[in-house]
Amino acid sequence: MALAEAPGSFGGAARASGRGRTLSLGSVPPPALILLGIISLQVGAGMAKHLFDRLPPSAVVTIRLLTSAIVLGFLARKAMRTILRDHSRSSLAIAACFGLALALMNFSIYQSFARIPLGVAVTIEFLGPLTVSIVASRRPRDALWVVLAGAGVIMLARGGADDLDPVGIAFALLAGACWAAYILLTAATGQRFPGSSGLALASVIGSIAILPLGVASAGSALLDPRLLLIGLGVGLLSSVIPYSLELEALRRMPARVFGILMSLEPAVAALVGVALLGEILTGRQWAAICCVIIACAGATRSQKDPPEAPEA
Repeated sequence: MALAEAPGSFGGAARASGRGRTLSLGSVPPPALILLGIISLQVGAGMAKHLFDRLPPSAVVTIRLLTSAIVLGFLARKAMRTILRDHSRSSLAIAACFGLALALMNFSIYQSFARIPLGVAVTIEFLGPLTVSIVASRRPRDALWVVLAGAGVIMLARGGADDLDPVGIAFALLAGACWAAYILLTAATGQRFPGSSGLALASVIGSIAILPLGVASAGSALLDPRLLLIGLGVGLLSSVIPYSLELEALRRMPARVFGILMSLEPAVAALVGVALLGEILTGRQWAAICCVIIACAGATRSQKDPPEAPEA
């Protein structure tokens, strides 16, 4: 998942970082940026799943988070120097919770990838942001989207001869819950830290939290230069590139439209699974994915754009 996966969560950060955008990104239409970011994210997920034969999922997550932490920490290095000195314990605690949610979210979804098809795992994970969107709305008509999404997930979980691994489903649900927490903590972190410094700090904390597990599960395999290079590619494709593209897109489009476009992610994940991993889905599974996509898009469309936050 990209570090800016929460629809609309980084609107303030996007505006703050927009002054540093390149001409090449500025000339690309925002919907194209979102689509490119989604493709990059899911191709990175496909590459990560290819690594599971040689590295356990926890080790791949470790490399991915370390890559993100190094890149984001470098970009926010000036602000990072003053964070510990100028911020309260409560602000630092929120950033720490953000980092732990980020680490657990990525760990859970990679564990799910190892057990069930890519598109199915991402579809189930999308229940997290869908729940946040519907709870925030509190409109009775949004119950329709809950029913539609629930029907889709039930169709995925009970596919007859093609029943999915229940452990993989459980990990995808856990990833969705962490994604919901990630969205809420993103907003709280963005209110307390300038630009992307809060995200950089959270990435460092998440990397430190997952590092012992990655080292223990992979051992000396983490020192293989070839595997490290592929893992670096996974980190860039899954986090750094989508994050940059989404920030630029959010600077130039309403958060509600951004959320609707992000609803395409399960379909793109399923297509990447077919193309890169040979994960052929049944007609029933495709129908279930469509149900969740429609529910996510419908719930997002019914939301009003939040008031703009002051620039950091």
